[in-house]
Amino acid sequence: MSTPRSSSRKPVWFVGYLAVCLALYWRPLWELLRISLAENTYSHILIVPFISIALVFMDRQKLQQSLRPSLAPAAAFVLGFAALRFADWRYGARLPEGATLALTILSLLALIWAGVMLAYGARIFHSLLFPLLFLLLAVPLPPPLVDRFIYWLQVGSADVTAILFRLTGTPFLRHGFLFFVPQFTIEIAKECSGIRSAIALFITCLLAGYLFLRSGWSRIVLLVSALPVLVIKNGVRIVTLTLLSIYVDPGFLSGDLHREGGFIFFLIGLLILWPVLWGLQALEAKHGKASSGPSRNAGGSSPVTRAAMTPNS
Repeated sequence: MSTPRSSSRKPVWFVGYLAVCLALYWRPLWELLRISLAENTYSHILIVPFISIALVFMDRQKLQQSLRPSLAPAAAFVLGFAALRFADWRYGARLPEGATLALTILSLLALIWAGVMLAYGARIFHSLLFPLLFLLLAVPLPPPLVDRFIYWLQVGSADVTAILFRLTGTPFLRHGFLFFVPQFTIEIAKECSGIRSAIALFITCLLAGYLFLRSGWSRIVLLVSALPVLVIKNGVRIVTLTLLSIYVDPGFLSGDLHREGGFIFFLIGLLILWPVLWGLQALEAKHGKASSGPSRNAGGSSPVTRAAMTPNS
């Protein structure tokens, strides 16, 4: 076991180690900051480290334990770091766009996790597993993968939009992502996919599962339940704006509700998922199945989507 004196130096040692790692990676971190500020798809990256730090701070009493460093797991993370750097050096030019930055940030995380193993040991690493793995959300997915996810959201949003148009008795013709309705042609373009809202809802469900649920199966159920909600709320938004534009004011398709009303529909998604979360909590209480993770509070942010439209001829 570590002595009390050496244990008290662990935070200082780890902060110094972390500062060195960040300094060595200042160029890719600057590039990560740039794309996070420039592209809405990656804007969530800005808050990921702060959420992880907050979650660790909530469990900071665990860091006071006096434990031996875990050398073998630390060495494994160092080997992972070396493999990622080698892959970047050897194959970086052949990888898809954005993959090099993703590999670089992953290698930085491997170094950070190695430092946690050296400073605090495997037991504390395991107890802080969620906030440490949460940092993976700071790894920017390559654009080809993002485009595939956006396409899935477009397809789902278009299908939900068609169903809602039928339920509301709205006459329409559909051609792929184009909807021809009275007075307008609505296109569910990439900007209308709701990608930012989907990421925000996914992060919110991750945090809600960690903070409010105790078992792994219930957290998985909550995440799976969020998948249809991602497209349902987007379809509701598209149809709502379309109907308001047809029957109230055409300006709704380009007004404030269109540009800045994402928060309202994000809340609708949360309201849909709230009974699921409540039901899972009730099941856990009924069956008394307790797993890892405390119960606390969580939050989310809201993105905004945009609809492309042209007047019908």
